Amino acid sequence: MDNLPGLIIKANELMTENEKREIKACNDFTRRYGLSLNDAEIAELCICREEALKASGRVEFGGGVLPKLIRAFCDSPYLERDSYESTLAELQEAFYYCKTESMDMLSDDELIELMVSVFNGRAQGSVDFLLGTSLDAMCRYAKRGRVPDNTVEAGDVL
Repeated sequence: MDNLPGLIIKANELMTENEKREIKACNDFTRRYGLSLNDAEIAELCICREEALKASGRVEFGGGVLPKLIRAFCDSPYLERDSYESTLAELQEAFYYCKTESMDMLSDDELIELMVSVFNGRAQGSVDFLLGTSLDAMCRYAKRGRVPDNTVEAGDVL
């Protein structure tokens, strides 16, 4: 039992290294869109993940959602190399916030699909709009137990 804190720290370090490898592997896919992350950016995004989880009161075992977000958003006409890392950090934060606020009524894939649709649509690449208006509306919708099959049914989401 005396070694339990050390084992927990070691397990967290291994999870972080695995997460970094998964994110870095996404570069092979995203380069075709002119987007990639260097090691420092990846490390910063892992820190942002921990902060987003704490802020939303969530605990996550295994890898984070960032590789899914990267693959889903990389072809967006609104992503630019200069703001790629910061936009991913904001999208990751928005994802965890919405998962909590919607009481997990949407699967990860459903939420990501909705986020991409709004980000590339009405939000025109604005994470502030996505988070401030569209995701709040979607969370209200999900809390009422009426998860839309498509974003048009969500009313002010689009």
